[in-house]
Amino acid sequence: MASSQSTEEFKLWGGRFAGTTDPLMNIYNNCLSYDKTLYAHDIQGSQAYAKALHKAGLITEYERDQMVQGLDKVKEEWQAGIFVIKPVFDEDIHTANERRLQELTGPRISGKLHTGRSRNDQTTTDLRMWVRDTLISTERYLLDLIREIVSRASNEIDVIFPGYTQSQQALPIRWSHWLLSYGQMFLGDLQKLRQTRARVNRCPLGSGALSGNPFGVDREFLAKELGFEGVIPNSMVGVGDRDFVVEVLQWATMFMSHVSRLAEDMILYSTAEFKFLSLADDYSTGSSLMPQKKNSDSLELLRGKSGRVFGQMAGFMYTLKGLPSSYNKDLQEDKEPIFDCCSTVNDSIQIATGVIATLAIHPENMKVALSGSLMSKSCSKLAEANCLNNVSELDVDELREACGGLGEDIMEIFDYERIIERYGSIGGTAKNDVLLQIKEIDQCLQNLQN
Repeated sequence: MASSQSTEEFKLWGGRFAGTTDPLMNIYNNCLSYDKTLYAHDIQGSQAYAKALHKAGLITEYERDQMVQGLDKVKEEWQAGIFVIKPVFDEDIHTANERRLQELTGPRISGKLHTGRSRNDQTTTDLRMWVRDTLISTERYLLDLIREIVSRASNEIDVIFPGYTQSQQALPIRWSHWLLSYGQMFLGDLQKLRQTRARVNRCPLGSGALSGNPFGVDREFLAKELGFEGVIPNSMVGVGDRDFVVEVLQWATMFMSHVSRLAEDMILYSTAEFKFLSLADDYSTGSSLMPQKKNSDSLELLRGKSGRVFGQMAGFMYTLKGLPSSYNKDLQEDKEPIFDCCSTVNDSIQIATGVIATLAIHPENMKVALSGSLMSKSCSKLAEANCLNNVSELDVDELREACGGLGEDIMEIFDYERIIERYGSIGGTAKNDVLLQIKEIDQCLQNLQN
């Protein structure tokens, strides 16, 4: 059994080595602390490979069943939290699972599982499955976020507030129009996520170390068994490609930049100077020194974590840029950034959804903030000269004089609903156009779910 073996004796790669490995090198090389995240996918891949070996006539039906059943027991131990890691032997999730399978079935059976298989194709298969399955959760969370935005936009369509360009008031718009601007961004992110997941979901198993499988293992069978949409047609690409990791990191970077912009807007709108909205206590914190403060920590963290995700993408791309073809050990650096990135993104989507679902808006403050200065530069100067806070405080005669002697209907410049309804082109802020945006997003969501 494994307990009686030396470290080098059990290692899958230890055959040509006579000496022992530097203890520090063992630690430096070990990735089980984080790639154990892949335990279920590694077991699933190994069970499929055992079936493929039997299909190719390389193992008996009994040996296949022993492998599959033994791996089920290994999975149960991981799920129950009772899997015993043996640092001397277990340098990664692959050797950990195979070592435990050997203890359960004996080396005569377990030793055949690695026939024609390399950890080069095994590790990327596990990771592709994990990413694929994790992105399904990401998609579900993102759907919830978009639905919440659309729901608020529909229910609060009559709320009007100032629209801004270059952080200055520009034109009055509907609050819903602002919400839907982010709904559109996130809808685009959702569509790109679908495309990304399809490219992730391709099977490298059966590529071997780099040149393919010499035993006639059916790769299309493996792909179907593991839920892949097809096989990667070049074995060197199969083991050496990590574009799928980069693509997910790039997608996440763009998505989190949208989240960051949303957070920045809401941070400003929740300040005492704006008072357009208030965050629920669930998503706020206080100050130990200034108890009167209510801090928008949820939004600030959303804004801050976008930088974290960008850094993971940039760092891993730097790792890839100088690598020669096929597999290189540098590719072990793919897992920590993608694990952390996906976790950060999924948490961020749920926090953003909660913030939007629970925040309170203050339409009366939005209306007060709407200034006649949105309409006339000369009126703004006159109001400032008279030390008035708002152009609306000018009387009719003063407004007519400032605007070149217009009629008494000049007071209609303060009828913001009327002004908004003039912007009735596709994509505009008029009510019918905002309702059309809501309808179109709803339709896109339905199409994506079909």
